[in-house]
Amino acid sequence: MSTKENEFKIDLEEMAKTGMHFGHQTFRSHPKMAPYFAGIKNEIHILDLEKTAEKLREALKFIQEIISQGKILLLIGTKVQVRDLVKNLAKELNLPYVSERWLGGTFTNFETVLKRLEHFKDLEKKKAQGELEKYTKKERLIFEQELKELEMKFGGIKELNKLPYAIFVLDMKKDELAILEAKKKGVKIIGICHTNVDPTLANYPIPANDDSTPSVKYILEKLKETILKAKLAKNK
Repeated sequence: MSTKENEFKIDLEEMAKTGMHFGHQTFRSHPKMAPYFAGIKNEIHILDLEKTAEKLREALKFIQEIISQGKILLLIGTKVQVRDLVKNLAKELNLPYVSERWLGGTFTNFETVLKRLEHFKDLEKKKAQGELEKYTKKERLIFEQELKELEMKFGGIKELNKLPYAIFVLDMKKDELAILEAKKKGVKIIGICHTNVDPTLANYPIPANDDSTPSVKYILEKLKETILKAKLAKNK
């Protein structure tokens, strides 16, 4: 293995153990995923993990570059199985994230979203400073409910003051709206592509099983290693 290939420590055997190569039934496969197929087993498309590793390296190299340049990467994973993974990793790496439903217009109507974020932060500040205590119990309950809703909708992007440079999408089918909005606004797209999605929607597609939690965890672990190294190098 060359130094370049070894840079991100990607192991095909480890990838296989996660079930990363298992696709959907052949009739559900997207024709543009064909270059990444190794074959068919029990009417299920099997992904070529060497090609997956190659694409994962390309994505990680891009992520390394943008983090080194101080650009913003937004992590998106709204599937129930990965919500906590996304939230915990994003907080650990200080990345903005979306782990609940993607709200239509988050990118395409970003000016309005910024106003909601300002209101959210203002309400949090007032609560922290005790300014809500002057209201009645009923009014305080209304404020609490509003804060709860705002946290669910915008908690992960609260500190965004501009569009991110790139998004990392864990399920391109489920979060297709986020991808379409990113394309409209010129935001780069890194995405895990299961066999039923169009990989050309992403600038950096990673052909892999997005239904297998170990598969997604493996990719997120590589993301984490890459970002931590890039931040360390940047701060030296």
